[in-house]
Amino acid sequence: MHAPAIALNRFGLGARPDEAIPADPRRWLLTQFDTYEAAPAPWASVRRTPRLLDLWLTQQREARQAPQGQRSGIREAYLRAGRDDYVAAVGARMNSALQTSTPFMERLVHFWANHFAVSVDKLLVIGLAGGFEADAIRPNILGTFEDLLLAAVRHPAMLLYLDQAQSTGPGSPLARRRQQRAAGLNENLAREILELHTLGVRSGYTQEDVTEFARALTGWTLPNDESRDGGQGTFRFVPALHEPGSRTVLGRTYAEGGEQQARAIIHDAATSPQTARHIATKLARHFVADDPPAALVERLSDTFARTNGELAAVYRELIASTEAWQPGHAKFKAPWEWAVSSLRALERRELPATQAIHLMNQLGQPVWRPGSPAGYDDIEGTWAAPDALLRRVEAAQRMAEQAGNGVDARLLGPKALPGALSPATAGAIARAESGTTALALLLVSPDFLRR
Repeated sequence: MHAPAIALNRFGLGARPDEAIPADPRRWLLTQFDTYEAAPAPWASVRRTPRLLDLWLTQQREARQAPQGQRSGIREAYLRAGRDDYVAAVGARMNSALQTSTPFMERLVHFWANHFAVSVDKLLVIGLAGGFEADAIRPNILGTFEDLLLAAVRHPAMLLYLDQAQSTGPGSPLARRRQQRAAGLNENLAREILELHTLGVRSGYTQEDVTEFARALTGWTLPNDESRDGGQGTFRFVPALHEPGSRTVLGRTYAEGGEQQARAIIHDAATSPQTARHIATKLARHFVADDPPAALVERLSDTFARTNGELAAVYRELIASTEAWQPGHAKFKAPWEWAVSSLRALERRELPATQAIHLMNQLGQPVWRPGSPAGYDDIEGTWAAPDALLRRVEAAQRMAEQAGNGVDARLLGPKALPGALSPATAGAIARAESGTTALALLLVSPDFLRR
């Protein structure tokens, strides 16, 4: 695999035959930093977080005011509207990936949305998942890691998904007033920030650190009708829910300070050496190899630490590395990557949202539904099982049939895999009994299944 193919397939989302192959692959990737659009055209008609939160608050208000027997109907109406918003947002995500002129940036959006995973398995999140990616992830992929982390963990989707919105300090003013009727302390967000978002597993934190951090996070919740800032606010700190007192987390003591107490803990976690290594490892694993080169992880980690988590600097170090440009197909495409690269190879610029949802469900990687806060795995063993490959074969056959005889796989192969089409794959395509079969063979060839 030569450098243009690596840029297009390993860093990008797959080659489009109707677009020029980059003459200077590294420069092509770097220019995307300046031309990336956080809100591309496919997202223009999708409801964003402030409006989605309006719907949530309206449902909450109506349910409180309605007789008990009517509340389930109000909830069902909200969930139906949420499903419509989910469908529209999946369509926007897919079409952004198909149309983008900055595929490296789009890949980073997908990477970070998976790192800070929310799951629509929790039905209350279904309407907000698209807003989470659009408003917490997309605008922040080129900023600092701390800013991205704060945007993610304070978004309504995350606050609801990890049950933070109702977390109440046991000694808070509200708990003292309500006594046993208070919601109680919830540790989910605190645990996932430490375990998944920042330090990583086996990084030295204890259960007491989680509990103390959870106490510091009490009061971080969704806004209500009265607290909305011109209808745009999507986060609120409620002192009445907050556990008073100083907190000790990871050996450091944080004075009582309301919202700023948790902010200080998050700052220290976001800028810690363990976080630098955790993020460096995940980026190297995603872009280079399931078992990432130790030297590359070290350099990415050093860059992260030296720049206080400036993400663009870490990406530049990744682009500059020799390890990321080694020939071969070290990474097996996850279903989303394979679907997007297949459609781009077929020069598709749009896919109806319902078709995108059906395709990803069939392939086993439903959008924004990983089933746990850990997100989807990023290693070959998760996606290369025989039944998973059979699903891709079936999807490839449908794509080939839809493309018809207008696509010659013998001509498409060198364009979709510039410099990376093996003689074995080229021979199999040439010997295929029909044009449709040849195209399907290309899409499920070992060359195309990897990047």
